[in-house]
Amino acid sequence: MHTSTRSIFIFTDWYEPGFKAGGPIRSCVNFAAHMKEDYEMYIFTGDRDLGDKHAYPKIETNRWIEKDGVQLFYASPGALNWESILVHIRDIKPDYIYLNNMYSRYFTVYPLLMKRLGMIKAQVVLSPRGMLKSTAVQYKPGKKKLFFQLLKLLRIPGGIVFHATDATEEADIKNLFGNHITIKQISNFSPQQKVLQPIHKESGAVKIIFVGRVHPIKNPAFLLRCLQSVTGSVMLTIVATIEDEGYWLECREIIESLPEAITVELQQDVPHHQVEQLINAHHLFVLPTLGENFGHAVFEALSAGRPVLISDQTPWRNLPEQHAGWDLPLSNEKDFIQVLQEVAGMNDEAFQQWSAGAWQYARNFTENSNLKERYKELFS
Repeated sequence: MHTSTRSIFIFTDWYEPGFKAGGPIRSCVNFAAHMKEDYEMYIFTGDRDLGDKHAYPKIETNRWIEKDGVQLFYASPGALNWESILVHIRDIKPDYIYLNNMYSRYFTVYPLLMKRLGMIKAQVVLSPRGMLKSTAVQYKPGKKKLFFQLLKLLRIPGGIVFHATDATEEADIKNLFGNHITIKQISNFSPQQKVLQPIHKESGAVKIIFVGRVHPIKNPAFLLRCLQSVTGSVMLTIVATIEDEGYWLECREIIESLPEAITVELQQDVPHHQVEQLINAHHLFVLPTLGENFGHAVFEALSAGRPVLISDQTPWRNLPEQHAGWDLPLSNEKDFIQVLQEVAGMNDEAFQQWSAGAWQYARNFTENSNLKERYKELFS
C-alpha cells in the first residue's frame, strides 16, 4: 500500500462518526483534514464510540476503506491484538506513527512497545491530548504512576517525539519524563472559520450553553452553583455525555435548588454536526474546566461569534481585552457570578460587540497560526 508519498499511520481509540470522546476525536479529524493533501493518511481506530457495546451502523469493519481522501480501518474488539496491529504496520510501512492517546492498550501501548523492541522503523509521535495534566492524572493515580514508571524503565520516552499543544502541556511532559526528551509544541488544528450567525439579545435574559462531558474535570457543578446567585431569566442547555453517574446526581441536586427563573435542559449524546446549531442558538458558552489542552468546543463557540466564559486552565487567554469572553481562575466563584450577571443584563447593542469580538478572536487565530507548515516540520 506504500508509495513514494510520505505516510502517517494514526492510532486513535475513536474517530468519526464517533463523538462521545469529544476533543481527541476533533483533534484527529482536523489533523487529517489539513494534512491529507501532503501525506498518505492511515487511521486505525475502534469500530464503536466511547462506552458503546455495538459497532457504528453502516460502517464496514476490519478492512481498509477510503473516505474523504483518508484510509480508515475500523477494528472490531476481536481484531485488536498484538499480531494484527503489527501486520497492519508492516504492510503499510508508514514513515510516521502518530498516537492520539496516552494510556490505551491497543492504540498507544502496543505501538510504543513495538517501537522499543525494534519491530517497527517508523518515527513515533505521541500526543498526550491533555491526559498528563495534574487535574487528569489525579483520577486513578496509582495505575497511571505505575505506567509512567514502566515507560521510563523501558526507556521509551527517549526513543519517541512528544507533541505538546501548548506550553503547559510541554511542562507536564517534562515534569513526568525529564528534560532530556524531544518535545515539539504545536497547537491543534482548528476547524474552518464559520460565518458569524447573529442572535438577538434582550436585557435581563440569557441563553447559556455548556458542551462537554458530565465529569468533575469539566466542572459543570461549578457553573450550576454560580447560577444559584444569578437573577434574571436564564436558560442553560447542557450538551453532554454522562460519564460519571454519581457526579450527575450531584448536579441534579443543585439544579433542583435553582430559582424558578433559571431552567436547565440536558441534551445527551448529541452528534458533533448538531452541536454547532445548538451553539448558534445561545448567547454565552460556559466551560469552567479544570484543564483543556485545546478546548475544541471553546473554539467552535468563538468561531460562531459567541463569547465564552471559561476557566484559566485552557490555551484561550486574554479574552476580555479583545471582547471575546472571560478566562477566570476557579478560586473565586464571585468573579464567575459577576460575569454571568453582566451578560444576563446586556442589551443587544452591548452583546453584539462581544459577539463580534469572539468571532474576530477565532479568525485571528486561524489566520496567524501557520500551523500546517509547523506540522510538516514535525513530520519530516
